[in-house]
Amino acid sequence: MRQPSATAHWRDSARPARFFIFDAKAAFPMLLFFLHIKLWTFVVAVFCMLFFTILNRYGYSVEVFLRVFRSFLAGPRKFAVPWWKN
Repeated sequence: MRQPSATAHWRDSARPARFFIFDAKAAFPMLLFFLHIKLWTFVVAVFCMLFFTILNRYGYSVEVFLRVFRSFLAGPRKFAVPWWKN
């Protein structure tokens, strides 16, 4: 069994998983590319990795970005009563 290093601390457990310089979520499309090696899957994987890396660079996680995108799609007006109950 591998022993933890002397400099390891419990606070390090919250660090995000990384695959070299990429976030692990951003590296997941490359796994899909390795399972189905075609040019179009490579292009999709590279595009996804760039997209997720740019999100990470600006401090957004995938979950936060999806919430912001959902709020953008919903629009500025939020109704308390659904339109079908008026």
